[in-house]
Amino acid sequence: MHPAQRLKNEGSIAVKRLPKTSTAPDAAGAPRRPEDAYLGVGKSLAYGLQHVLTMYGGVIAVPLIIGNAAGLDATATGILVAAALFTGGLATILQSVGVPFLGAQLPLVQGVSFAGVATMLTILQGTPGEEGLRVVFGAILVASALGFVLAPFFAKIIRFFPPVVSGVVITTIGVTLMPVAAGWALGPQDSPEHGSVGNIGLAAFTLLVVLLLSKVGSAAISRLSILLAIVIGTVVAAVTGQASFSGVGEGPVVGFPTPFAFGTPLFVASAVLGMFVVIIVTMTETTADIVAVGEVAETRVDSKRIANGLRADMLSSTVSPVFNSFTQTAFAQNVGLVAITGIRSRFVVAGAGVIMVVLGLLPVLGRVVAAVPSPVLGGAGIVLFGTVAASGIRTLGGVDYRSGLNLVVVAVAMAMGLIPVVSPGFYEQFPAWTQVVLGSGISAAALTAVLLNILFNEITWGSRPDSSVFAAAPPRVLPRSFVQGLEEGDTVVGGRLVAGDGQEVAVVEDHLVEDARRRVESGELTETGQIHRVYAQDEHRGEPGAEGTRHDERP
Repeated sequence: MHPAQRLKNEGSIAVKRLPKTSTAPDAAGAPRRPEDAYLGVGKSLAYGLQHVLTMYGGVIAVPLIIGNAAGLDATATGILVAAALFTGGLATILQSVGVPFLGAQLPLVQGVSFAGVATMLTILQGTPGEEGLRVVFGAILVASALGFVLAPFFAKIIRFFPPVVSGVVITTIGVTLMPVAAGWALGPQDSPEHGSVGNIGLAAFTLLVVLLLSKVGSAAISRLSILLAIVIGTVVAAVTGQASFSGVGEGPVVGFPTPFAFGTPLFVASAVLGMFVVIIVTMTETTADIVAVGEVAETRVDSKRIANGLRADMLSSTVSPVFNSFTQTAFAQNVGLVAITGIRSRFVVAGAGVIMVVLGLLPVLGRVVAAVPSPVLGGAGIVLFGTVAASGIRTLGGVDYRSGLNLVVVAVAMAMGLIPVVSPGFYEQFPAWTQVVLGSGISAAALTAVLLNILFNEITWGSRPDSSVFAAAPPRVLPRSFVQGLEEGDTVVGGRLVAGDGQEVAVVEDHLVEDARRRVESGELTETGQIHRVYAQDEHRGEPGAEGTRHDERP
């Protein structure tokens, strides 16, 4: 059966069967899934803290960028940061725990999406200050509500995510995140120590700690390797003067996000349209992340689960402006943490959501986490993001490349995904909506892979198995008599058949083989070159059968 047809019948992108221990029914008779494992409150919070530390920098980056672009002071920017943590925590709990029709019930951490930064900056350029923020919030509210309505229909694209597509997307997620890890390792750009040997050395030390802790025999320590490495790296940074906690005591200890702190949203049609493009990109990325974490967790993901996940995403994004935050999406870097620790429990991620909510309500704790030096996060990020890419490569290893068409899909989609990474200004002269869609390596790779998969694997009209220039050569056929004459070690070198001992094997016409063997056994012919010369002369004299291939030609 064609792979695409099999996906249609099953409605799933899972490419691996669940382990027997994971699919065994529980006491109530319901099937168990790997992500449904409950580890207890203590372990869930400990492992959840790893997720928070992994994505904390990404969560607070967007509000810091937007706050600066809007010209907000430190206090107002702090409101955006606290709101991002608070809403991200609630969105994570909804996505991982789930309620009917809402939440994929997968270990997915939610946070503010980077996809909308360019559009929000464009809006703020036209309408600066707090008024521009109100336009941004209005655009997010309307566009996200439209996305919520479209979620069930958008989820149907899951049939177009076979392994050749999901593998490309997962690999691209890991590869496109590597510049983030490298940026963390260099340190803050506004610091005189940016790119210093000390910063990179601290990142390398953290990476080494992760590797050493992963190697130890204790499973508990190995699974906490990221968290322990971040803690140890931060302690070392404090000792060497690369970390400072002086600002932890500044600012309020407790604070609840005030709804519409900057005023009621303003609705501008052009802003809503631009943000709707962002929502489509966000839904594409979330779909890719759901596919990726399903692959890593080795669990079934179907269109219903995608729809529930997208609805949770869009509902969270619709509510976020109420609490002064932005569009929510699944964080790809946390997929790597699931892969490297092997902890697939969605309740661990729910624990991360609880911690984020607390950080949003207790700004003092948020300032403690923010004091973790970025080079420490960079060292851990190298392992995390590399693991995501490796998971995608593993998926691509199971793809059938014999026709060469899937090779084209992988090659072009990966290239499109890498263009924004290796050349960030590649689409600068394009319209803003094009920059939003193609400027994200993840969305560019996903859209390209889906479209090419449809063209080459779904639309069969006009296709042949060998239609690609990358297709393998046609199958070769040899006479049985030729194969029977070969011995162990015989090879073809430079057009000559060479025996295992390095001596050339003479090749003559079929009807002359017995005569040649007789003359060799009698001692009349003793060298390969002599045999070639004799039978080449016989051919020139018109021996029967000489109309075949010349004797002095090599196979």
